[in-house]
Amino acid sequence: MLTMYSTAWCGYCHRLKSQFDREGIGYVVVDIEQDLTAAEYVMSVNGGNQTVPTVRFPDGTALTNPSITQVKDRLTQITR
Repeated sequence: MLTMYSTAWCGYCHRLKSQFDREGIGYVVVDIEQDLTAAEYVMSVNGGNQTVPTVRFPDGTALTNPSITQVKDRLTQITR
């Protein structure tokens, strides 16, 4: 399952969540404004920036502000 780091006000996050739902991709959402550990993780993979959406994959890799195509491609790569 994917973890999407997000904020309540992020339009890009809302769009990607809708795309996950449409594609049947399982995910959990963590609001970095409510979870300081999550905010620290996002900063650790984004050069100190709290850039969302940041998506963490089951293998521990992450993509920042990915398209649904990039997410699907990455999922295909890690399930081979």
